[in-house]
Amino acid sequence: MKQIVAVVKPFLVERVLEALRRAPLEAMWVTEVKGVGKQKSYLDQYTDSEYSEGFLPKVELNLMVDDPRVDEVVERIIEVARTGRMGDGKILVLPATAVDAALASED
Repeated sequence: MKQIVAVVKPFLVERVLEALRRAPLEAMWVTEVKGVGKQKSYLDQYTDSEYSEGFLPKVELNLMVDDPRVDEVVERIIEVARTGRMGDGKILVLPATAVDAALASED
């Protein structure tokens, strides 16, 4: 099992989620986040907004995917989320180990 962490522009989230609708996912979490990457020299356009601290709005998708399907899911995200402009986001693929639910629960 792998964890795919994709950070994308907020206006692309609905398109990414639609592309993943029939994807072979075990689980998914969606979180609004703020961050700074290589586009930090473009922050002047945000000085009058709540993001004037230097952070830009992004959305983080955390996906749990079986190993053989990882490339398929990553390709779907890239096809929809890539605009070719700075600040498109990042995709990370990490190993994931499932923990038995009985071990994680309190007695």
